[in-house]
Parts: sequence; structure tokens; C-alpha cells
Amino acid sequence: MALKISTGLRNAMFARNSRAKSLMSAATISYGDGTGTGGNDQILDSGDGLAGFVVGDFVTTKAASTTTNDGYYKILAVAAGALDVAAGSLTTESAATAGTVILAASENGGSLDEVLRNCVLDLRAGTAPATADAVETGTLLCQITLGSGAFSAGAATNGLNFDEDAIAAGVIAKTSAVWSGVNLATGTAGYYRLYANDYITGASTTSARIQGTVGTSGADLILASVSLTSGATTTIDTFSYTLPASA
Repeated sequence: MALKISTGLRNAMFARNSRAKSLMSAATISYGDGTGTGGNDQILDSGDGLAGFVVGDFVTTKAASTTTNDGYYKILAVAAGALDVAAGSLTTESAATAGTVILAASENGGSLDEVLRNCVLDLRAGTAPATADAVETGTLLCQITLGSGAFSAGAATNGLNFDEDAIAAGVIAKTSAVWSGVNLATGTAGYYRLYANDYITGASTTSARIQGTVGTSGADLILASVSLTSGATTTIDTFSYTLPASA
């Protein structure tokens, strides 16, 4: 195995902190108990000033009329004028005070989970480059996204995520969501690159990405078969990283 971490990712994990993404104060804020998808609670804005938040951001509410609605919540779903948070978090409140403040942390923080939130994974043919900073080699055989959905750099839609709620023993793994893609070409997968949501390719010492070998055994990423056929679907069942206790 030959796992390679880009300079950009290593630098981000050492030095970058979560940054404020959006700060607002509005009398149009309200709260819904169980009004969201699947019974989620919701933070609502009749003025629709919640644009720019994405799933996985963390939002802090302050100065709500119902003091128990003040807190720190992870965004589970986003719709026009509505942010879903976990059920049981909020009490219904029809109108917030003008002093209500919402502060969301940037999705690009310092941990691997944050830096690689809504990422994308490419499977390529051939031998992997010497480092994850180098230009990609080999044919792009498949792009792995959420449920084979279309991915656009900079957008959260169909990006891949790790399960931050199940980190244990120094291991972080993919969520239970389906990671898959429709093969773009026929060939033998030799290595993969996992890219941050900005999906910067080519030579770079600033982009965050991880590179690893692909095989049916003894590789960084295990597939049922490395022989990919154009038009068929490739699914990744397990995917994880382990931070060693010593180096």
C-alpha cells in the first residue's frame, strides 16, 4: 500500500481553523419543532436570508425569544428559507426577536472531516504518481459520488462525506450512504484520488486530496473487481482512514 496525502491537506489539518461563514440578525427568524424532513426541527426565515448554508455546516443561534432555542446545531438539510437540524433540538417559536443572531462555521475547517466535506473520488488506470501533489496520470475510469449523482466543483450536491459521529480508535469511515459512479471508460483501476469539494486537479501543493492504491486485496482501496467496464456502475462498500498512534 502507498497512501499519499497532499501538501495542501496536511497544511490545512495543521494550521487552518473553522471560520465564520455567515452572520445575521433578523426579526424574521422562527423555529419549528418537527416541521422538517423526517420530523427534523427547523430554523426558518420568512425573509429567506439563509442562502449559502450547506448540509454539514454548524449553526449557532443566540437571543431567541425561547431561550432553549439558543444552541449549536449541525445542519442536516437545506431548503429555501429553512435549515433542518436534529429532531428534539428546538421548540416552536413563531417570531424571533430582532436580536436573533445566526452564525455558521465554515465547512472548510481544520479536521480531515471538515476539509474533505462533500468531496469526490476518482478511480484511474495505471500506476499512481509519486505524490498526491503531482499531475494525475492514467485514464479517468470512474468518478465516485453520492449515489452516482452529478457532481459540480464547489457545490455540496452529491458530494461524499465521512461519518463524524462514529469515529473510534483513530478510524474515520464513510457514512452509510451509497458511494458509487457510472464508469466513464473501460480499463483496470490502479489508484484513486479523493479530492476536496473544490476539485482542483493537476499539479498543486495547496489543494486538499488523498491518493491511494486500488486492488482486490492488499491495497488502500479494495474493490470487488478492478476491471471496470464503461457504462457499468462501480460501488464502494467500505472506505476508511486510520490515524496511527505512532509514526
